[in-house]
Amino acid sequence: MADGIERSLGFYVHVPFCASRCGYCDFNTYTAAELGNDVSTISRDSWVDYALSEVSIARRRMADDARAVSSVFVGGGTPTQVPAAHLVRVLERIGEEFGLAAGAEITTEANPDSTTAEYLEEIRAGGFTRISLGHQSSAASVLKVLERTHTPGRTWETVAAAKAAGFEHVNVDLIYSTPGETDADLRQTLDEVLASGVNHVSAYSLIVEDGTRLAAQVRRGELPMPDDDVAAARYEMIDSALTAAGMPWYELSNWAKPGGQCQHNIGYWRNHDWWGVGPGAHSHVGGIRWWNQKHPATWARAVVAGDAAGLMAGSEVPDAAAVALETVMLGVRMREGLPLHSLDSTAQAALTDLVARGLIEPLALIDPLVVLTLAGRLMADAVVRELTA
Repeated sequence: MADGIERSLGFYVHVPFCASRCGYCDFNTYTAAELGNDVSTISRDSWVDYALSEVSIARRRMADDARAVSSVFVGGGTPTQVPAAHLVRVLERIGEEFGLAAGAEITTEANPDSTTAEYLEEIRAGGFTRISLGHQSSAASVLKVLERTHTPGRTWETVAAAKAAGFEHVNVDLIYSTPGETDADLRQTLDEVLASGVNHVSAYSLIVEDGTRLAAQVRRGELPMPDDDVAAARYEMIDSALTAAGMPWYELSNWAKPGGQCQHNIGYWRNHDWWGVGPGAHSHVGGIRWWNQKHPATWARAVVAGDAAGLMAGSEVPDAAAVALETVMLGVRMREGLPLHSLDSTAQAALTDLVARGLIEPLALIDPLVVLTLAGRLMADAVVRELTA
C-alpha cells in the first residue's frame, strides 16, 4: 500500500429481501409486495446468480490484487430469506476467485423466526463461522412497538441450535430506548442474553428515521420520541452488565468475550478495504469509495451487463481532510484507541481539557492513545467535534 499500511480485504454481501418491513427500518430491503413486478427480474431464487456474477466482476476489477479475503459478512435485509445453499455458493465463489485467508471470519445475519437448525447446519458445513441474530428485546411489548415478528424465546432456541451446529461465535443485536421500554424490560433482556452464552452483543439506541412508519407514529403523537437521557442511562446499564460478565466493550456499540470481536467490522473501523456485493452495497478499495445501484432490479441488470462502472450509482475519492476526519471519528470509537500522532497540533491541544473533563482517559507516557471514558462514550460525537474543529 502507498502509505505503508497493509489493509485487509473483506467482502460484504447484501441480501435485499425481508418477509415484512419493521416499523423503524429504513434499510435497503424489500418485501415481495414492495418489489412488485420486479420479481420477474430479481427474486430470492435468482439473487444468487447475480451475486456470483458480481464476485467475478470484482475479481476482474481487482486483477492485480493478490490479497486473500480475511472476512465475509452477509447482511440485509434477511439473509436467511434465501436458501442456505445460495449463501454457501457465494462464499465458495469468493474463495475460488480471491482465496480465503487462514482463519477467515465468515458471518451471516439471521432472523430468529426464519432460521432452522437444518439451515444452520448447512451453512456451518459450508464454511460459515459466525451468526448474528436480530433479537432487539426480550420484552414482547417492545417487540410489538418495533414490529418484530419473532417471539423473545425464539432467539434463544436459535442460539442453542447455532451452538449445536458448531458455531463458536454468536452475536445478538439489541435495540434500547424504544418508546415504552422500562428498566425492567432491559434488565430482563440482559439477563437472558447472558444466560444464553453468546460471546458478542451489539446494542444500538433506537433512531427514528425519516420516512419510516415509526417516524409517522411519532409525528402523529402515537409514540413519544426516544429520550436522550433515558438512552444514556440504558447504555450504562448495558455496559455495566456486560462488562461484569466478562464481555467488555471494544467499540462504542459492541461488547465481546475475549476472541469474540467481529473482525469484519473492525476492518471497517480501521478503514481497511472491502467490496460490497448486492444492491446498494458500498465498497472501499484503494482509497476509492463507491456504492452500487440501489434497487435490486436495476442492480441485477447492471450485473448482467458485466461492467463494474455500470454497477456504480456513485463514487468518491475522499481528500486528505476527509480521511483525517474519518480517522479520528472511527478511531475514537474503539477501545484500542486512536494514536496521538493521528491528531494535528490543534486537536492535541484540546486533549488536556477533554482529559480534565473526564471524557478521555489520561494519556500514557509511552505510545499515547486517545481512549474514551464511559462519559466520553456517551458524548462521543461531541468529542469528535472538538478534536476536529
